[in-house]
Amino acid sequence: MTDLQARVKLLLPGLAISAVVAVAAMFLAEHYGAPVMLFALLLGMALNFLTQEEGGQATRSAAGIDFVARQVLRLGVALLGLRITADQVLALGWQPVAMVVLAVALTIGVGIVLARLMGFQMFFGLLTGGAVAICGASAALALSAAMPQHPRKGQATLFTVIGVSTLSTLAMVLYPMVTNALGMDAVAAGYFIGGTIHDVAQVVGAGYSLSHEAGDAATLVKLIRVAMLLPVIALAALLTRRQMLANGEAMSGPRPPLLPWFAVAFALLVVVNSTGWLPAALVGAGKSASQWCLIASMAAIGMKTHLKDILTVGWKPVALMVLETVFLAALFYGLLQTLA
Repeated sequence: MTDLQARVKLLLPGLAISAVVAVAAMFLAEHYGAPVMLFALLLGMALNFLTQEEGGQATRSAAGIDFVARQVLRLGVALLGLRITADQVLALGWQPVAMVVLAVALTIGVGIVLARLMGFQMFFGLLTGGAVAICGASAALALSAAMPQHPRKGQATLFTVIGVSTLSTLAMVLYPMVTNALGMDAVAAGYFIGGTIHDVAQVVGAGYSLSHEAGDAATLVKLIRVAMLLPVIALAALLTRRQMLANGEAMSGPRPPLLPWFAVAFALLVVVNSTGWLPAALVGAGKSASQWCLIASMAAIGMKTHLKDILTVGWKPVALMVLETVFLAALFYGLLQTLA
């Protein structure tokens, strides 16, 4: 048996289990209307026994599940670049782009400051702030992949995914009513929804529930927020590298690159997709593959985590994410009023 065959045999059980859970999560999300990432996480956590036997011994599926949680996750993040083109950015004009850049930067900054005030590490503020400011669960997974290893990293990532998915669902219901109450026109309402709701699917749902014009505006603004994933991943990688260099032997593992390979691939795919060279069918397949990878990796991360770890987080992380969400909404509304 060759090394490749042995590797495939080792990973196949975990890969198959992660794929089955991803299919189940997508089925449930389609039929019940809840975030697919949340279903993938909960189903994965229910199968936690697949990664560890009694006595701490790894199961046959553990290696494949770990591979999905790490490498397949990175592939899914890289393929997110196929969602964005330069034409989409240029079509909005400078004002919405400036609002998005400012809102993302300030929300992450506030998240880091609040996290430190609450006694958390800076990286937890960057993780939650980035998830709230950019694109919800996908951003949480991408940022987590670029951050240093830590005993509670998996717990922090899972909590962030649960929190941001829940808040995004609430925002999808509430924000259209807020825009109507504030008397926003269709475009302004679309900008607000696209600039504040966390997950892409919820932005689309909320935007088009108002009107086609609002839905188009919301989707475009949201894609600009997704594009901000690249510089924020680069920031996370830079901070990780600095911490590892500063701590020396305190941080295990090799030094990370200045920019993770999946961030480079993300940028390259944005550039290539902007040229129009890629067939529409290939772009569509890449988008679907990205979604599959992220859902499967979320399921795998859930399988590696114990429910009791999530239940011990306390009220402070909840308060942190709620404050970040409220800050983003208030800030974006203020920017809309200022730049209108």
